[in-house]
Amino acid sequence: MADPTYTPPKVWKNTESGGQFASINRPVAGARHDTELLAGEHPFQLYSLGTPNGVKVTIMFEELLEAGFSEAEYDAWKIDISEGDQFGSGFTALNPNGKIPALLDRSGETPFRIFESGAILQHLAEKFDYLLPSGGAARAEVLSWLNWQMGTAPFIGGGFGHFYEYAPEKYEYPINRYTMETKRIFSVANNRLEGSRYLAGDDLSIADIAAYPWFGALWYGGYSDASTFLSLHEEYEHVGRWIKGIDVRPGAIRGRLVNTGAMAERHSAADFDAVEDRSLFEPVRKPA
Repeated sequence: MADPTYTPPKVWKNTESGGQFASINRPVAGARHDTELLAGEHPFQLYSLGTPNGVKVTIMFEELLEAGFSEAEYDAWKIDISEGDQFGSGFTALNPNGKIPALLDRSGETPFRIFESGAILQHLAEKFDYLLPSGGAARAEVLSWLNWQMGTAPFIGGGFGHFYEYAPEKYEYPINRYTMETKRIFSVANNRLEGSRYLAGDDLSIADIAAYPWFGALWYGGYSDASTFLSLHEEYEHVGRWIKGIDVRPGAIRGRLVNTGAMAERHSAADFDAVEDRSLFEPVRKPA
């Protein structure tokens, strides 16, 4: 049992902290082993996992394809972060931060990388002129909410999720601290959605695609049914309406299956036909 009266030393030194990801967490960046990334035939090569940050991008691709942008065809390769795949040399060459997702855009003459989920969403939106207004107040509103989500995700995942679910020992202070912040984040969204269909206005945008996987994961029982602990269904009805509205979109349904246990890789639309659990395609989403 760790000492709750712990006093930080003058100079910090890394020690084994325990917890679910203790075996892969280190205070340094960079590749840990040589591993080449696989590549498919499509213009976009995505290396990711079906976590909220990864699902953002697969939903974006599936929304583009649903809207008729056939040039948005992509290969999605699974990066198993529990096995340390994100520390392979091929992946860190795409993302020096060693986090999923990472994208290789080969649609032009010279391939280039994009990392960080928000940057990938903005890149794809600009490339296909979809789900991001071209200028003015409407564009500023979308980018404001997009960056709001990028800034809040660490409080939900690395903050609340870690101390509530993954930490080897439970302490009241960090759980209370990040619970308060997670509920405040839900309150910001709920207040906005009380008078707006989507985060940035009347139309779906990349801001919604960025936020939806995080809010949806908690709404449907993520982190050991934290929805009950956080009183989500009782206090944030407008967030719930917004989640359920996105739930039924074909692009969202397909996107949240990619790079998961239901569908490890995605290389064509036909791959969805091989998903064994057909209930995953039903319009009404079931709790996790």
